[in-house]
Amino acid sequence: MNTISKRQLEIIHAAGKILTQSGIHGLTIKNLAKEMKFTESAIYRHFESKEAIIITMLNYLAVNMDERLSNATKETDLPINQLVVLFQNQISFFKENPHFLISVFSDGLLEESEKINKCIHAIMQVKSKHIVEIIKAGQDQKVITNKVTTDELTHIIMGGFRLLMYKWRLANFKFDITLRGENYIKSILELLQIR
Repeated sequence: MNTISKRQLEIIHAAGKILTQSGIHGLTIKNLAKEMKFTESAIYRHFESKEAIIITMLNYLAVNMDERLSNATKETDLPINQLVVLFQNQISFFKENPHFLISVFSDGLLEESEKINKCIHAIMQVKSKHIVEIIKAGQDQKVITNKVTTDELTHIIMGGFRLLMYKWRLANFKFDITLRGENYIKSILELLQIR
């Protein structure tokens, strides 16, 4: 991904805010310019289209996630603790930046374009990569069950987390995601850990 400018970052944050409030159909260059108190031509100086804004937002999220999760999981060598830190980091990030969550779950976003679909898939691949590494290490160290394959455990973990975040979005971010997230993490550890 190319480096994005400070102004482009401001634009993708504003686009995320519009996605949160109005969904994909509310995200227009006109609405974005109004939100930012810019002219439409000022937006076009930074992005050629709405699709380019969404793609930049998703690419930014993938790179940011990869860096954050790499740094967070370096804090400990223990796979169980790495898994906890990984999910705490994700929950904290989305709590502070719910518009990035919306960018992944926005109704209709997947239908927008093949390029957008690839970006969403790349985000899932980043998270999957980190979880697979942790699960494999935990299975090798015999602290995580090997009765289920690494890939299947990864799907279960990611699917449960995705559902939790989707419920939070549907609840308009009203429930305490930190508390629910901690409960989710405890439940996952109960299923995974070898005692």
